[in-house]
Amino acid sequence: MKSRNWLIALCAALAVAMLAPRPASARTDLSRRTLLRRLQQQGAQDPMTTLPAGVRAIHDIAYGNDARERFDVYLPQLAVHGAPVIFLVHGGAWIFGDKASARVVENKVARWVPRGFIVVSANYPLAPAATALQQAQDLGLALATAQRMAASWGGDRHRFILMGHSAGAHLVSLVSAAPSLALERGATPWLGTVALDSAAYDVAEIMRGRHLRFYDTAFGSNPAGWAAASPYQRLGSRIAPFLAVCSSRRQESCPQAQRFVAKAAGLGVRAQVQPENLSHEGINEQLGLPSDYTAAVEAFMRSLDPAVAQRLDRGM
Repeated sequence: MKSRNWLIALCAALAVAMLAPRPASARTDLSRRTLLRRLQQQGAQDPMTTLPAGVRAIHDIAYGNDARERFDVYLPQLAVHGAPVIFLVHGGAWIFGDKASARVVENKVARWVPRGFIVVSANYPLAPAATALQQAQDLGLALATAQRMAASWGGDRHRFILMGHSAGAHLVSLVSAAPSLALERGATPWLGTVALDSAAYDVAEIMRGRHLRFYDTAFGSNPAGWAAASPYQRLGSRIAPFLAVCSSRRQESCPQAQRFVAKAAGLGVRAQVQPENLSHEGINEQLGLPSDYTAAVEAFMRSLDPAVAQRLDRGM
């Protein structure tokens, strides 16, 4: 199974490489090769093989009919009541990735489930079978389903925190900027959102300029579709508190996050940027390890709700 998963990741990376246009310069070629390598790493589907002590898992809960419309739930072995829920969305350039990837769940589950949280990690149909906007709508349904089931796991449907990395960060940002994508599918408002290194806040601007071809696969060629899938364009005043974590090593990441947060703040939304001197993949993989980075994300989470703060304080 492990070798098969690596093969899937490798094939996905090769597919991205074939979609990418020929570089105009050696510098562009180098940056493209670097990005493709990172996409391969974040999309690799090696699952978490061993659960941390005191954690149990329920796999492949269906929220729709598509084979990708599934999520996993990680929860304490002992019964809990009123637990906050972290709703995770994986990355992978909108065209690959998996909910069970160790890079997505391992350190987060090990950190937060023993502190009394429940972690839900969701899959969604991938491009080109689904556009990014359709993926966000799908995740709205997944969120609604998880909230509806939360009490059966000991969770609280009103204490959800959305969290996604890379393409997943774009998707949770889009759902947050346009809450109707989830609310119209039966979801209830959530506490806040943590976007882990999205560089796709302003999709319309990206698509009007030079960009890698997988953006076309995710967002299509229609400017109206770009705006509909753009967190920056969809942003309104009725969104939950928002934390934009960004890699200061990436030229485009923090400026986009700062522009999005500035617009949100101008609308009266509580939003902030958290720059981190980590690589794109490090932003994902290192969250949950003891560090100032994890502490900063937890400070935001702590501010959302007393029950969240109480559970986080158990580990101090």
